[in-house]
Amino acid sequence: MDWNILIKVARLQLADRTSLTALPWGLLAIAFTVSLAVIGSLPGHHGQIPVGGLVAIYLAFFALGVLSVTHSLPFALALGVSRRSYYAGTALLAFCLAGVYGLVLAVLAVIEGASSGWGVGLHFFRVAYILPGPWYLTWLTSFIVLALMFIYGMWVALVYRRWNVPGLLAFAAAQAIVVVAGVIAASRAGAWPAIGRFFTTLSAAGLTGLLAALVMILLAGGYATIRGVTV
Repeated sequence: MDWNILIKVARLQLADRTSLTALPWGLLAIAFTVSLAVIGSLPGHHGQIPVGGLVAIYLAFFALGVLSVTHSLPFALALGVSRRSYYAGTALLAFCLAGVYGLVLAVLAVIEGASSGWGVGLHFFRVAYILPGPWYLTWLTSFIVLALMFIYGMWVALVYRRWNVPGLLAFAAAQAIVVVAGVIAASRAGAWPAIGRFFTTLSAAGLTGLLAALVMILLAGGYATIRGVTV
């Protein structure tokens, strides 16, 4: 595979720099500001107070994955870029962004710890169990989750591009069926205690490894879908 073409595809995606920067960091800044104001206004609170505002940047990465395909796929194919190269180049951009943005999140987590939760006991970037460890593990986990959300967003957009609304609904229904079938199977086998022990003993690094495997599955699914996409 020609890396020059992949880099050109990534640069094509970077033409929309506003979405790639303002969307994730704007949403995160709003969530952080609101959380900080609310926690800071609580009278006489003690200890570290967890919030879920960090999810904003992960949801933004899902949206970026959708937008990347929606905005640029027809144009790229019209320029003669192969579907394989387009997909690989966009995935390359996803991993690069996830690496850089994940590092920023890790730095912010370090600052949060050093400042005792921004002076008000706020747990925003240091999510319990998932992002509580050293900076490099926080970076790795953030990198994997951000990449996962972007790649999943790409796959969703490709499903819509290939099969329109009926295909998208079938895609969502298939995932729901898998989840429901898993719940039923676990219930009938009486496996919930074992599943609970597995996840309670699983380390953050182990969870990151599982999510990395899921990223590979999503990549394969998206690649299989784009091969039949028409514009």
